[in-house]
Amino acid sequence: MFLKNSRYNGTPTITTRDAGGREVQALTLRKLPVTAGERTQVHDHDQLDVMSHRRNQDGTKFWHIADANSDLEANHLVAVSGRYINVPEK
Repeated sequence: MFLKNSRYNGTPTITTRDAGGREVQALTLRKLPVTAGERTQVHDHDQLDVMSHRRNQDGTKFWHIADANSDLEANHLVAVSGRYINVPEK
């Protein structure tokens, strides 16, 4: 259902009903792993995929940065220049 490098790969699903009564598949909540990271300052025009590529040579693993921080919306992490975020090694 998800690519092997997706943060949702392997996440269990449940069957439930939507507001219209139709049966749908939904993901269960994914527990975030405790992830240590290097405290990194955000600069103008930073992007998580570029930061991930610089650190891990794989821009598709930007979600590791999102998981190491508390914002639910990943793009909020780089919205304010000067902010510090955790950027993990993997």
